Amino acid sequence: MASNGSSKCLLTLTLSIALTAISASTVLSVYLLRSRRRSRQLRSKVRELEASLSSALEKCAAERQGRVRAQQALRKAIAEPQADNLESTSYPMRPIGVVKSCFSTRNGTPRQPLLVPLARASLIFDASRVPPASLEGLEEYSHCWIIYVFHLNTDLEKLWKHPARSKFKAKVRVPRLKGRRIGVFATRSPHRPCPIGLTIAKVEAVKGHMVLLSGVDLVDGTPVLDIKPYVPYCDSIPGATVPKWLMGDNSLVVASVNFSTDFFATLSDSWATKAIIYQGRTSLYASPDDFQKLIKEVLSWDIRSVSQRNYPHDSLTKASKHAELSQDSEEEGSDENERVAASCGDILYHLLLEGLDISYRIDSNGNVFVEKATVPNDTPKE
Repeated sequence: MASNGSSKCLLTLTLSIALTAISASTVLSVYLLRSRRRSRQLRSKVRELEASLSSALEKCAAERQGRVRAQQALRKAIAEPQADNLESTSYPMRPIGVVKSCFSTRNGTPRQPLLVPLARASLIFDASRVPPASLEGLEEYSHCWIIYVFHLNTDLEKLWKHPARSKFKAKVRVPRLKGRRIGVFATRSPHRPCPIGLTIAKVEAVKGHMVLLSGVDLVDGTPVLDIKPYVPYCDSIPGATVPKWLMGDNSLVVASVNFSTDFFATLSDSWATKAIIYQGRTSLYASPDDFQKLIKEVLSWDIRSVSQRNYPHDSLTKASKHAELSQDSEEEGSDENERVAASCGDILYHLLLEGLDISYRIDSNGNVFVEKATVPNDTPKE
């Protein structure tokens, strides 16, 4: 009987193990079946996504190729000016800023940059086109290049005409050559087929959308197209050569600059008057003393035109009311020849700096005598 009981227990245990094994096998089979289905679904989804991505990439490539072809066609059209319609040939360029300079007019503005270290200006950018972030890092450079427009050229309207009617002058008179003419592209004359100028200035500070500069040769109101940092290792060329007429010629340096005994008094009075007239407009100079130093630096160079330098010492000069001359009317390339007799000592020249009229004379030995500073009668009341 005991043997029969043991056999029954063993049989029951064997059946339980068998049933458990069958159940586990069934569960495993179901799991594997579901896993295969899920794997097939995932592979199908991956293939769909890959197909979608491939289609999107092909579409982007086609759009990019279309844009490239359109841009190439546009550049080709722009680069092929129509002789019968020059006005239609243009590039997407507009001034990005304007210069507020100590030089009120072309007269007295240095012919080259850095000749007058105290010549200051602020370059104010158009905030709608140039966000302040565009200027980040510029303060780490000592100097920058400035590309600008010669907006005060007297012959700008001629440049819109057909080349055959523009009367563009291929040669201009050069101050250092005492009026002798040379090809315009061998000079830095402002009178060019494209009135674009390139200069360099010292970066004093960057404040928001404004850059403070010194050593400038830019007249007040100059439109600026672009600025770039000066990089010595590629912008400086040690072995560069220039024509002999540019080497060691101090013909434009005056012998001395002297101020009259009452000059500073007239300057102080004019400085105070100007502050009242131009309320809210800050000067680029802290005091009349600083301003007088600027005047001396500017007049250390003979800022007169070629004609004005040549004719007065031969007792000939251009006609002008009361024998008073302003250099603003004579630039490289001008052909004005109207002259009347006058004594060199009778000629009173004028220099406009920050709205003040500086009167001076210069003798035949190159000695400058600065007489007084006044506020011009036509100064606008603001």
